[in-house]
Amino acid sequence: MLLRRSVIMVVVLLALVASAPTAAAGRVAPARTTLPASPATAPAVTAPAVTAHIATAPAATAPAATASEDEVRLAQRFAPVLRLVRQDRPCDSGEPYAPADVDAFLDNDTVALRGPWGADDLIKVGPTARDLAKGLPDYHLDFPGDPLRPGCDYEQWARSVTGGHRPTMYAHVVADRDRPGRLALQYWFFYAFNDFNNTHEGDWELVQLEFDAQDAATALARTPVRLGYSQHEGVETSAWEDPKLAIVGGTHPVVYPAAGSHASYYEPELYLGRSGQRGFGCDDALGPQDEPDMALQVVPQDPRAAVAAFPWLGFRGRWGERQQAFYNGPTGPNMKDRWTRPADWVDENGHGTSYSVPAGGLFGTQVTDLFCSGVGTGSRVLRRATSSPSTALVLVAIVLVFAVWQTQRTSWEGSRPLRAARRRSWGQTVAAAVRMYAARPVLFTSVGLLTVPLVLLLALLSRADLGGPVIGGGTGDASGGIRLGLTGVLASVEIGVVIVLVQAASTQALAEIDAGRDVTAWSAYRLALARWRPLLISCVVWAAAVGLLVLSTRYTVLLAVIVIVLWGLFVPVLILERRGPVASLRRSARLVLPRMLRVISLIAAAVVLAGATGPLIGFALLLLIPSLPFALLNLLSGLVYVVLFPLVALTTAYVYYDAAVNEARTGAGGQDVLPSELPDPDRGARAT
Repeated sequence: MLLRRSVIMVVVLLALVASAPTAAAGRVAPARTTLPASPATAPAVTAPAVTAHIATAPAATAPAATASEDEVRLAQRFAPVLRLVRQDRPCDSGEPYAPADVDAFLDNDTVALRGPWGADDLIKVGPTARDLAKGLPDYHLDFPGDPLRPGCDYEQWARSVTGGHRPTMYAHVVADRDRPGRLALQYWFFYAFNDFNNTHEGDWELVQLEFDAQDAATALARTPVRLGYSQHEGVETSAWEDPKLAIVGGTHPVVYPAAGSHASYYEPELYLGRSGQRGFGCDDALGPQDEPDMALQVVPQDPRAAVAAFPWLGFRGRWGERQQAFYNGPTGPNMKDRWTRPADWVDENGHGTSYSVPAGGLFGTQVTDLFCSGVGTGSRVLRRATSSPSTALVLVAIVLVFAVWQTQRTSWEGSRPLRAARRRSWGQTVAAAVRMYAARPVLFTSVGLLTVPLVLLLALLSRADLGGPVIGGGTGDASGGIRLGLTGVLASVEIGVVIVLVQAASTQALAEIDAGRDVTAWSAYRLALARWRPLLISCVVWAAAVGLLVLSTRYTVLLAVIVIVLWGLFVPVLILERRGPVASLRRSARLVLPRMLRVISLIAAAVVLAGATGPLIGFALLLLIPSLPFALLNLLSGLVYVVLFPLVALTTAYVYYDAAVNEARTGAGGQDVLPSELPDPDRGARAT
């Protein structure tokens, strides 16, 4: 518990410092005419249908509230193709929000406009675009729901509000006043909700293309010199010829918005952010994806014409509920420097690469998995604490009181690791395993490291191309599913074989040390593998029983967990008592049953200690040295786990000794826990 709380505390603090809201932008206009668009299409991929909406010109004395024909043609020519992470079922994983038509949220009775004085300062229900055109700095829109406890409320609401409206992008051509000869073409996207770690109502994102051109007419004959995809507070840049940029129909860049955060990426990967600019957490843009059929609305370049055509562009407040810090709704496009100084935005916040998380590795992806799940968990905890601070304080107090009570009620002294066959308290058992490992670090480190060649071999087998497309390549055929299933089986075998071997060798080494005999890692493995037949048979029986229970029905999964616990001591029984395979499983169940909670808690504590140390070290390096490759961090984490896993095996062996002596002394009276330094009357009964 202490380790888990420490991880969460670190993550929460990091989330407080590093998380931030995303980009911002706009709303809809008076009467417009519709111009058809006919973008080119690439083989097997169709660009989204693009329609330009242009406002009807007002009186001659005012600026024409329309985008020029060249601006419309330029916006149509380079309109991006969005590929959203597919959501198979409502309220499930994937991307539930498509870039929305802002008009769908205005003049809508489920939306409120609130003032800047307090949370309950209701100004109007169903504000219109004309209401927002008044400016209203520090006012904010309020959608139905609680951004700190979103659940599925916003998704269901957004679906009902946007029904009948096409997903929409807003194009804006900007002649950068600070960069003569540089023209920017911006595409703004409004999402109803940001479901990243810093959840908030409303979310504006931006894709920007820059041209060496004075105006839209000149840009039509050229290709962009630079692209920028908004990502949290930063922007990832690309050249038009960059291999990472996918282009449809010769002119339409492909964008992969991350599910929830809507940060825009060039490739469908799982991305890791370690700063405010890149986001703090993991952005998932992995497939499969859907391409929404987008409408295109073109904002006039002249500021007064833009507000005349799209009155909501005059709004100076926030597009979402007022909340603390990074849970606050975002401002709109017109309130951002990039609206008028697009090149400076890219220069000041741009980066050329986003860090994608590796899909696998020799020892897995412990560090990056810990980072993604840890930041996600910490963010949820932080949101709950922000939403209900008094409840959070009570829960923290309860946890601390329980931890102190649990620590004080067990004995940690008298934990000498030798005279192994003793009854020990919970704390003495953990301490004995740690002290034994610390007394022979070379021996037990070697026991772990000797499994590395086997891990490498099994990893290569599990990742081998089994005569077809790459596993997980998305072909969807039956053979791909079979290969994927076989990969899972091989991965399970890899884990199981390593655990049993390390458990057997570590138990044998402890027995040899306790008997006063010299032992090395090689000799421990040699002695343990002399029992390879019963070890193999026991493993097969164990795996078959657990597998059948897991695959039978959902109700038998609990039985599978119980079987795993009851048979958890079969390796020490088989090595130390020299029993047969089936007899070892039965003996393990008999020893565990009266002390099941104790066995579970002790082994779980050892697994957490050994399993979390490597990822935590990698996590710290990830934050301290951001330039370290993820593959190297995961490799280091895996090696630490392999080296420390004998500690789990030692704990399991001491749990066996405690259970076996306790069973032998039942009814004999005396202390429940014998100090480990006393002579062991049961020593002669133990097989070595």
